[in-house]
Amino acid sequence: MEIQTASIDCKNFDNTAGGLGDLLMELQQLKDRAARLLLFNDLHARLATAVDLPSMIDAFSVWLMPRVPHELMAFDAPDNKRRHLCCSCHGSERLHVVGLAERIFDDARRLPVLKKWKEGDFFIHNWPLDFEGSSGIVLVMRQDQRLTVIEEEVVSDALAVLREPLQRALAYEDVFRQAKSDALTGLANRRVFEDRLGPLIDSARRYGHPLTLVSMDLDHFKEVNDNLGHATGDEVLVKVAKTFSSMIRTSDILVRMGGDEFMLVLPDTDHRAALILAERLCKSVDNLGIYSTDDLKLGVSIGLSQWQSAMTEEEWLEEVDGLLYQAKGHGRNQVYVKRDVS
Repeated sequence: MEIQTASIDCKNFDNTAGGLGDLLMELQQLKDRAARLLLFNDLHARLATAVDLPSMIDAFSVWLMPRVPHELMAFDAPDNKRRHLCCSCHGSERLHVVGLAERIFDDARRLPVLKKWKEGDFFIHNWPLDFEGSSGIVLVMRQDQRLTVIEEEVVSDALAVLREPLQRALAYEDVFRQAKSDALTGLANRRVFEDRLGPLIDSARRYGHPLTLVSMDLDHFKEVNDNLGHATGDEVLVKVAKTFSSMIRTSDILVRMGGDEFMLVLPDTDHRAALILAERLCKSVDNLGIYSTDDLKLGVSIGLSQWQSAMTEEEWLEEVDGLLYQAKGHGRNQVYVKRDVS
């Protein structure tokens, strides 16, 4: 029997094997790029549905969590006076983590120098973000474990995606705030009052919660403008607005309706509790000690009415307006309230 043999060209085999290895490596690189593209397309999609700063930071933190687990992710833009913190902790631990982040942001002198450090059990990493005409800082905090180099790269690359939508959100909030704010005092304006009053009445009707409206008009303010000048009049309005703001809850709605007229909407407040607050507001203006002449002192007249189920919005506004003018007509610098609330 004749045995046939075949020779193998080892050089060609090596070349073929090397080419296959290069091909497999290239395919893996393409696969990695495709996965990365899908990953960041998902981030783009999440950010596209967020228009304001809180929803954008929350969306970014949710996207980041499975890739870079963290206890807190936060953003601070001191130029815009905007800050939002997204924390996954609960209870007392949440208070501790949020408080630590707040202190870090407030002590901003540390941030340009320290890029990553540890405080207690938490490893802290920060990234500066520069915008056109503004800047901000992103903070990521994780307990017991520093971010790896790969995780830091993920955050850095993701922040490159976040920068433009974040700038858009800040610009949107600035425009929205201007449209909803009184330019002089910074209080909510008439548009906010008109937009919010109807839904608050609907909520009070549905759940049976008390809702009280306070109408305020400054006494002798015209004389301030006439005798001391409009610039001083503007300063007085700003001072009164700050005084009122310092005395109310965050859930209350304080509005400058125009001129020297203010409205205050008090959810979950009956006329008795509102009367106590209104009398304090009245006294606070008196305590400012603002005189337009030797015998004319700035004051505020107040009308106060609790909404009742039989009232339309127009009837309620007319009633509180009438009470205000009773306060004006009976000596000023006092509160008139409708007391017969069923």
